[in-house]
Parts: sequence; structure tokens; C-alpha cells
Amino acid sequence: MTNEINTKARLPWNQLAPQAYKAMGGVAAALADSTLGKKLIDLVQLRVSQINGCAYCVDMHARDLLKMGEDLQRVNSLSTWHEVGLYDARERAALQWAESLTQVADTHAPDADFEQLKAHFDDREIAELSLVVSLMNAWNRMGVGMRMPVVPRALQPA
Repeated sequence: MTNEINTKARLPWNQLAPQAYKAMGGVAAALADSTLGKKLIDLVQLRVSQINGCAYCVDMHARDLLKMGEDLQRVNSLSTWHEVGLYDARERAALQWAESLTQVADTHAPDADFEQLKAHFDDREIAELSLVVSLMNAWNRMGVGMRMPVVPRALQPA
């Protein structure tokens, strides 16, 4: 981890690999139309980005949630979701699965987490949620690896 403030990306990776970038965007667009709902998808994307330390993605998904009308306390408390009662059982199952898949080298995606997921999601939603998590991990690795900068700006009202 670096202590330097990023003001410029290492490489314009999206311009250097435009077909791959477009394909990633296509997967994201397909998942955005799922029955999971945009708010749950963004909660999961924000949590994955927090775990991976992707400042660019944390900023983007926190802003997206606030623009959708998500409660500021829920956005601010997401990194401590285990400790607060602000998330319903479905959200908690999704967040736990997101953490398990993001940290798969350590967790090995436990059966207990998967069973909790099955209590709240159908098989298609589980597949889509798993793809959301996987794709977000890919975006995070590019964001962190290429040092995508966070641009200071005011939050636009919802």
C-alpha cells in the first residue's frame, strides 16, 4: 500500500485495451438488468471495493448509492455491516457472500455462507451476484493496479 496521493493513473488501460474494457462494461450492463436490483448491486460493489482498497471504486459506488437515495448512515456503516442492524437478511447474505468470494484464498467460499445465500436468493440470482462480485474484483484490481485517481468533487443531490 502506498502513502502517496494518486493524481494520475499509471496507464490509460481502458484506451490501451479498448475491446476488453468494452467487454467488461458489457458484462456490467447485463448484470445491471438483473432482478438483484441496482441498490443491492451497488452495496455489494462498494463492499468489495472497500475490502480491496480501491479508492476510485469506493468513491464511485458510494456516490452512486447516495444519488439513488440510499441512506448516508447505511453507506457510511457498510464496512462494519456485521456490527449494525441497518441491513436486512437478504443484504447481509449478499454482503457475506461478497466478502467470502473476494477473500476466497482465505475463506474457500464456505458452505454456510452459500446456504445462507440460498435462503434469500434463487439460483439465477446467486449466479448473477457471484458474477457481480467477480467482475467488481476485476475492476478493483485494475483500479488499484493502475492507480485510478479519485477526483475531488461535490456530491450532486439525488
